[in-house]
Amino acid sequence: MMYLMVAAGLILLLIGGEALVRAAVALAEKLGVSKLVIGLTVVAFGTSAPELLVCIQAVLEDAPAIAIGNVVGSNIANVLLVVGAPAMIAPFFCERSTMMREGLAMVGATGIFMVLAALQIIDFWPGLGMLLLLCLFLYSAYRSARRSGSGSIADEVDELSEGVPQNLVALIALLAVGLVGLVIGSTLLVDGAREIALSFGLSETAIGITLVALGTSLPELATSLVAAVRRHGDVAIGNVIGSNLFNILGIMGITAMVRHVPVPEQVLHFDIWVMLAAALVLFPLAFMKLPVGRVAGFALLAAYVAYVAAQFAGISGMPVDQMASIR
Repeated sequence: MMYLMVAAGLILLLIGGEALVRAAVALAEKLGVSKLVIGLTVVAFGTSAPELLVCIQAVLEDAPAIAIGNVVGSNIANVLLVVGAPAMIAPFFCERSTMMREGLAMVGATGIFMVLAALQIIDFWPGLGMLLLLCLFLYSAYRSARRSGSGSIADEVDELSEGVPQNLVALIALLAVGLVGLVIGSTLLVDGAREIALSFGLSETAIGITLVALGTSLPELATSLVAAVRRHGDVAIGNVIGSNLFNILGIMGITAMVRHVPVPEQVLHFDIWVMLAAALVLFPLAFMKLPVGRVAGFALLAAYVAYVAAQFAGISGMPVDQMASIR
């Protein structure tokens, strides 16, 4: 039953998230909102809705370790898995300009998260600060897109609104269906994940970092694989950076505003450092103008498999001195 709950939760999150994004985009267009604003706000927040609902549901059910595990695990999976997998299909490059702007913003957000995590609890005011930083980043991205042109953003908005009914009542109904799907899906996923953690003797943090994080990262993985097949693997870089920024500043910020989030020792001693390493790993490739090809992709995937194995082996939950002795 617990596996069925997780599977049903993931399916509802995927369907609900897709319905919510498409309905919200079409509704915003109908209300006369510019495509640039829609792409930077409605699409960005909508695609992060599954992760947000899972994190909020987790803290409301007194399982904050799943929430913080979801954010940290998703950021690690986004780089090691979502970038590594498409690299196995077709090589692509990390643009230096992208890494210098959005990449540095991602590293900066990771650093802020690490400082707040060191306090061992993230509550309302730090959460509000992170959300305000996200708004500042979106405003900066808006100004930059207006100067350089927003063709790709407009194309994405057009693609998402394609085939969606334009009737106002139908749009509101589709929006409601998406929200209901997200709420029910997040409840099933969190409850099922807790049962699996209990049955296998795993911590809620470990199950959040692996099962929950992987599940909520599936849309980004699917998008990146499709882009790689079409020889546009560089799309994965932009998706990963944007998703990681939203995970830290938006999802963690809003979750902390709903209810304070204690930071488990496991995250402080191990996982948060892996997240930082994942945020930095693409910079050498960008600055040396090396392609992210099969060798790099295999290395990223192998690192992710090793990281997940460490979670299930319980190594990452040990104190630092014990980990050092094992190594």
